[in-house]
Amino acid sequence: MSQLERITVDPRQCGGRPCIRSLRIRVKDVLDLLAAGASKEEILEDYPLLEAADIAAVLEFAARQSDHPILRVA
Repeated sequence: MSQLERITVDPRQCGGRPCIRSLRIRVKDVLDLLAAGASKEEILEDYPLLEAADIAAVLEFAARQSDHPILRVA
């Protein structure tokens, strides 16, 4: 089941960057923490407003952003 409804984009918040549930916690910040080796449990402990489904939404959002067609010019 998709969790993408948890990702919000508001041009008046965080410079229009994708956030989690309008909490001003950017998708990029959570991705950076995961890339640095932080566990989901550590992130949830450090950001008590986040829920496990929010982290799943961040990962789904990132996966969909990287899945784009490559057009070749003949």
